[in-house]
Amino acid sequence: MTESASPKPTAPVFDIGKILELLPHRYPFLLIDRVLELDVGKSIRALKNVTINEPFFQGHFPVKPVMPGVLMIEAMAQAAAVLAYTAKPLVPGTEQQIVYLAGVDDARFKKMVVPGDQLILEVHVDRIVRNIGKFKCRATVDGQLAAEALLIAAIGGA
Repeated sequence: MTESASPKPTAPVFDIGKILELLPHRYPFLLIDRVLELDVGKSIRALKNVTINEPFFQGHFPVKPVMPGVLMIEAMAQAAAVLAYTAKPLVPGTEQQIVYLAGVDDARFKKMVVPGDQLILEVHVDRIVRNIGKFKCRATVDGQLAAEALLIAAIGGA
């Protein structure tokens, strides 16, 4: 009988409680509901349930609600922040770190995101040097690309 190689250990999936511990964002600006997959320091896959109850749908647009592209970018940035926080956990007793969006390159919007959609946020670390990170981000709905961008983030004190 041969032993099979044991699977690579993976980080646990995060629910909203853990996300609230990591991110400083709160309603109505918290745009991640769950972390589906995490490869610490490398990539993350997160979920945003898009509902008609989102405050931005009152004005964007009342007749045909569409999630604003800038909020898709923000959702990807929040997923990148969770990835950054888990890659470099806070040392107890030190100042809270905040990941600040510092740049957006090559942003493209390919599909409208509407109430009822599940936005899947996929973020991969391109590189992190000192306290500046570059992240390749994609947002999909039902496997179709909705948005993509290269995000630059700075990790700083609160």
